[in-house]
Order: sequence, then C-alpha cells, then structure tokens
Amino acid sequence: MATETLQVWDYVVIILMLIISTSIGVYYRFTGGRQKTSEEYYTANRSMSAAPVAIGLMVSFLSAVSLLGASAENYVYGTMYVVVNLGYVIATPVVAYLYLPVFFKLQATSAFEYLEKRFGTVARTITSSAISLQLLLYTGIVLYAPALAVEATTGLSKTASIIVIGLVCTCYSSLGGIKAVLITDIFQALLMLVAVLTVGITAAVEVGGIDEIWKIAVAGDRIEFDSISADPTVRHTWWSLTFGGFFTYLSLYGVNQVQVQRLLTINDLKSAQASLWWSLPIAVIMSVITCFSGLAIYSKYQNCDPLTTGRISSTDQLMPLYVMDTLSVFPGLSGLFIAGIFSAGLSTVSAALNSLSAVILEDYVKPLYIWRNIEFPVNKFAYIGKALAFLVGLLCIAIAFLAQYLGGVLQAALTIFGVVGGPVLGLFTLGMFTESATQRGAVTGLLISLVFGLWVGFGQPKPSAPTLAVSIAGCNTTSDITRLSSFTRAESTGDSSYFYLYRISYMWYCPMGCVVSMICGYIASHVLRLFFKEESTELNPDLLVPGLSSRLRRKQANARDNKNTEVQSKQNF
Repeated sequence: MATETLQVWDYVVIILMLIISTSIGVYYRFTGGRQKTSEEYYTANRSMSAAPVAIGLMVSFLSAVSLLGASAENYVYGTMYVVVNLGYVIATPVVAYLYLPVFFKLQATSAFEYLEKRFGTVARTITSSAISLQLLLYTGIVLYAPALAVEATTGLSKTASIIVIGLVCTCYSSLGGIKAVLITDIFQALLMLVAVLTVGITAAVEVGGIDEIWKIAVAGDRIEFDSISADPTVRHTWWSLTFGGFFTYLSLYGVNQVQVQRLLTINDLKSAQASLWWSLPIAVIMSVITCFSGLAIYSKYQNCDPLTTGRISSTDQLMPLYVMDTLSVFPGLSGLFIAGIFSAGLSTVSAALNSLSAVILEDYVKPLYIWRNIEFPVNKFAYIGKALAFLVGLLCIAIAFLAQYLGGVLQAALTIFGVVGGPVLGLFTLGMFTESATQRGAVTGLLISLVFGLWVGFGQPKPSAPTLAVSIAGCNTTSDITRLSSFTRAESTGDSSYFYLYRISYMWYCPMGCVVSMICGYIASHVLRLFFKEESTELNPDLLVPGLSSRLRRKQANARDNKNTEVQSKQNF
C-alpha cells in the first residue's frame, strides 16, 4: 500500500501557518516598545497576563516530541505512560509556592543569577553552561521531530524540513522577543489541539465510536495501569512515572530558564502562580488526548503494523502516516495536521532560542564587560540579544541533524532532561532548602551528579525495551514487507547480562541526578569546610524558600538584638 502525499491545498495551509507565525514576530518588532530594551525583549516589561503565559507554559513543554512520541509510546508500549501526569499534579504546588517565590524576589532575567548570589560565580557559570547544552540538544530533537512527520508524508527530505522550520522559528523569535513567542504560542496551541483531536475523532468515526477504540486496545493488550513493581529496571511503573514525572516537572517548571523566564513576564507573584495552575489542566488534557491518539492509531493498524511491513522507518512516524492514510482525500485537512505538528515544534524552539539568548547575554556577555571594566552599552543589549537569538537558531538547526542518532524522540528528550536537569535541580534545591551549603560543596555535588547521570544515561550497551505484540495478519499483501518482527510484552527486567545501571529506567534519571547532587553537595560542604577556612557571610533570607526564609530572618534579627543588648550591657558596665 503506497503512502499518500500532500496536495496543493495542504501546502497552502502549511505555508499560511508559517507566514502567520513570522508576521507576529514582525508585528511586535515594529509596535509598542519595538523591542528596543533587553527588559522588553526578554521579559515583555513584566506586562503579560496569566492566560497567554499559561498556554505558553503548556506548548513549550508539550512539543512535537509529545505529539509524535506520546502517541507512539501508547501504540508500542501501552497506556502506562499516562500515569506520568500524576507526578505533574503533585509537583505543581511545590513549584508555585516554594521555588517560584524565590525567583520573584530576585527579579532577574537569568535564573542562574540566583546561583551567583547563593553560591558564587563558578556555580553560576558551570550550571548555565550545562543547561545551555541541554537546551541546544533538546531543540535539535524538537526540530527533528516535525521533519520526521514531513518525511513520512510528503517525501520532502528531513534536511529541507529542518532548515525551513528552523529559519522561520529563528526569524520570528529573534525579531519579536518573548512577547511574540508567547502570542504565537496561542495560535500554535490551537493548531496542536486540532491535530490531536483530528486523529481521535476520525478513528472513532471509522471504527464506530470511542468505546470500540478502547475495546480494540484491550484486545491488543494496550491498556495497562497495574504495573506497580518497585524494580527500577522496569521501564514504566507507578513508582518510576510518579517520581520521575514529579522531578522532571520540578526541573522544567521550577528552575529551568525557559519556564522561569516566562513566569517572570507577569508582574505579580499571585498572577504567576495562577498561570502555573491554569497551565496544569491544559497540559494534562493535551497529554491524555495525545496518549489516546496512540490507541486510535492502533485501532487502524491492529492487524497490519506499518513498521513491520516497512511502510515507515520509525514509530514516531505513526501519527502522520495515519493522517495521510485517513484524511488525504480531504483537501487541506492533512496540511492542517502537519501545520499542527510544525506549530508544536515552533513554539518550543522559539522559547528555547529566546531563553538561550538571555542566558548568553546575562551570564557571559555582561560579565565580560564587567571583567574588562567597560561601561555597559545598555541601549545596545537588545540588539545584541537579537543577534544572539539568530546565531543560536542557526546552531540549533545544525544540531537537529544529529538528533536522528538519539533513538525515539520522547525517550531521548526525557533522557536529556534527566541527566542534566536532575543535577541542576539538586543544586538549586540545595541552595533554597539549606542554610549551610557552600559553593565548593555545591559545585562538587553538581559535577559528581552530572558525571554519574551522563554515564548512566548514555553509557552503552543498553538492552532494548520489550514492546507489545504487533500483527500483519490483516495486510492485503505481503509484497511490501521488508522485515518481520515479533515482540511481546515482558514483565522481566531484561537481559541480566547487561550492567545493572544501564538497565535502570530512563524515568529514574532525573530523580537520581537530583538526589545525588543534593546529598554529595551537602556532605561535601561540611567536609570541605574542615579543609578550607571560609569567611562566614550572612545569608540573604530571600534566597531560601518561604518558611525557611522567615525562620532565618527571625534568627538573624534575634542575633542582632542579642548583639546590641550585649554591646549596650558593656557600655553600661
């Protein structure tokens, strides 16, 4: 069975979407403050309302990686992944009421300025470099994911797709700043929703209802919510998904530059907290719908798996293939779906470009001026930021060509977040939740955790994850079959001949990285204090989470009162 291709009206819809996205960037370049200051360019002068920021938080997290990867996850491995949303729910109040207030008191463009105030310049520089690398790798994956969709449906090469999407994204984000990025997110979120709903609705119509999709999924052993094993080598369980989702959410929303910068475009803390809460149900609903779309796709290919027959080369191409097989007879509808996939990639990459530009400017360019004792060209910083955003965009395009070697896009993205985001989360948490941690100790813990995470996350060889059974019994012809595979779901932990740490589920990477970073950092702080005579300085209470901040402030006030009383007593004596 040949794969359909996009028609003229489909291309019209896609091009129209790209034009609208670019136009928003141009509009904000020539209206309002015209992005002439770095404050407007990176934080929209703290003038954004909660609603667009809530949508922006969602679309930057649920990107094309989620649309393609989560649907493929449910098709190949079953529904267990949906449980990850529980971790997100539990983590939201932790971010809103513990981490976010600290950054609001700081009011800095770069989240890493906190680390300099808490631990010093070295901690800020190392962490900023690690997160910049993480964002670059992630944006490469996000650019690559839509290219997969285009390749599977239109025959257009990945090279052309990556270049077009990357350049459009780079142009509108570098021109319009964070305000253009957030407003474009609203338009792109609508297209994302249309894309995933299209899959579910058409499948329901084709098989006779949502209940039939569920029955087919049950018969195919795709429905699974009972994996409660405590074994960390089991890929997805209630424990790994809940804890993994919890720590991943904290690393992305609590301390990550992209999300913190978006939340700081709001003027007051309560509105930012409301935005965070509003983003939660939007993200969960989108996640559930996307996961269900995987079951919808399975209802069509239950008896003729396209990967086994060679129609596609990766499970991440399942969703676009389904759309082309089902909707190509309707002019423009397939193009609307591809536009949704493109939008998902554009929204995430544009946010990353703006954030990376901010990090480079705040953490490297400005300190360079201080080091060389040169006066700040404040009126030029916005233009420097735009140039940086453009250059970073070109770099992300180059990195996207390497993403094809990272395996499935969903697992690759979460692995990158885990091995880098976990240690960085641990460093921030150590600073916000303890009073005694020092720079030497905190940096030592971070480095140990990063090395450990990279070793576990990318060490080889790793066993292949057991997948669910697929069938080709219903294929009309076997002439196109290029390879056959027979996978069955296994409750075992995989081949025990592999090194144990390499068999641990990728969902544990972020929790492990955070815990190792905190424990090693805390212990190293106390041990190194014995070898290095460090002058004790009074810790700023604003650098601790609420509660601890108040307690430290009272303790410092009491210490000052006692000291004043002692001085007064000596004077009286």
